[in-house]
Amino acid sequence: MLSSQASNAIAYVTYGVLFFSALAVAFYVRDKDTFLSANRTSRGIPLAFNFVASGVGCGILSTYPQVANIAGLQGLLVYALAGGLPMFLFSFFGPIIRRKCPHGFVLTEWVFQRFGTITGLYLSACTILTLYLFMVSEVASLQYAYNTLTGLDALPPIIVQCVVTSIYTAVGGFKVSFITDTLQISAVFLFIIIVSCAVGSYVHIDTSQIAESGLLKSTKLGWQLIYILVVAIFTNDMFMAGFWLRTFAAKTDKDLWIGCSLAAFILTCIVTIVGVAGLIAVWAGLVPVGDYESSASVFLILQTIPNWVSGFTLVFVICISVCTLDSLQSAMCSTISNDIFRNKIHIMWCRAIVCLIIIPVIVVGVKVADDVLQIYFIADLLSSAVIPIIMLGLWDKLYFLTGYEVIAGGLGGLLTVFIFGCIFYGNAQDGGRLLLIWYGIYGDDWSAFGAFVAAPVGGLLSSAIMLAVRLTVLKIYSLATGAPFTALDKPEPSTVEQDVTTVSVEDEESIVKTKSS
Repeated sequence: MLSSQASNAIAYVTYGVLFFSALAVAFYVRDKDTFLSANRTSRGIPLAFNFVASGVGCGILSTYPQVANIAGLQGLLVYALAGGLPMFLFSFFGPIIRRKCPHGFVLTEWVFQRFGTITGLYLSACTILTLYLFMVSEVASLQYAYNTLTGLDALPPIIVQCVVTSIYTAVGGFKVSFITDTLQISAVFLFIIIVSCAVGSYVHIDTSQIAESGLLKSTKLGWQLIYILVVAIFTNDMFMAGFWLRTFAAKTDKDLWIGCSLAAFILTCIVTIVGVAGLIAVWAGLVPVGDYESSASVFLILQTIPNWVSGFTLVFVICISVCTLDSLQSAMCSTISNDIFRNKIHIMWCRAIVCLIIIPVIVVGVKVADDVLQIYFIADLLSSAVIPIIMLGLWDKLYFLTGYEVIAGGLGGLLTVFIFGCIFYGNAQDGGRLLLIWYGIYGDDWSAFGAFVAAPVGGLLSSAIMLAVRLTVLKIYSLATGAPFTALDKPEPSTVEQDVTTVSVEDEESIVKTKSS
């Protein structure tokens, strides 16, 4: 373990370098037109790195090894694929939404246009809550990593980090966050190379433990995770404003496809390599199978190799945590400005609101959150109830769906999870706890699996019931008053969609060039 003097020197020098370099970049790229978004400015390969950086935070050092330790290689591969493949969702839905809402830069802007103000605000609240939970998880991950690497109190560096990111993102906006993604992904590649070489040189694996551990065999949990993680992560990524900001930043649909394809491959490879630490820690005798401390697998391995590797890892942890936090802050600022205030107030007021939100983020992340994986799955359960019915709104044949069905679907999905929990556990208290994934996803039962089935299925059924009730009420009202029944009449295309449909896909490149000139 690093000494306190070395730890403090490494940490605060790193923060200082990141602060002044990011601040210089922020002043250089400062532009009111790209403060909230950078629509149609990025090519495929840089965009891929931006997507990867948005999906890689400090939490990967604990969550993926933990899943590998509990669910074995099968669970790790499922988690890795479920983390990478959702990038293709943006290459599929992104062009559709960009054509329907060309001046937007987050999913909620299309929801405002398609379902109305109330539904847009409803989705905005869900998005902000998700970003808040991810900020909490990032702070909790940093605390865990810092404590494990140094043995010191992580609160001072966490406060310094929040101040650093708040200042330079307030100056440069989304554009500086976009640029720091390059630093983040470079640090990830360097970390993987150096630590992999060190592990190969210094860590001894007892080959007899490989078969005895059972981590290479399939398990019931591993099969459950195929469904749980696909539903959880695929729907949750739709909530992440950072991904949508990067989707709208693609210059063309071709660039978006290239960026998403490369990002899916790179992200899957990165998290798989990191997650293998959970297997190595077991085979090296550092942690038993299924142990709660398995989330510390990476750091337990680092204690067996020279201190300079731990010092480099501390720099790496700080770099990716800073870059992840600034992306989350920028995404939240863009969401608040665009969705809540409709870009009618000065952006610095939105930045001030984000700074105020950071205070409870620090408190909860440091004092309350002790299981990063659980925080992620709380957000995932929310998204699995809300997102399916919203995305059905993209299908033109379901033009009759309204905000009533969307809101009823989300709330009904969560209510269905509660009802399932009450039936499964036999009491309301544990039914409520299931909404918070209180007992994790790796218990020896079907509670978590049932929750992630109940959320989307209950949401869609609730939407169908609301649709039937709404149409019935309107039909009765029409018969009673003689008013025309228009609930199933196909609406006229909006002027925005009409303008967009007149533009051919082949002209996209020329439009971008004309716009940039």
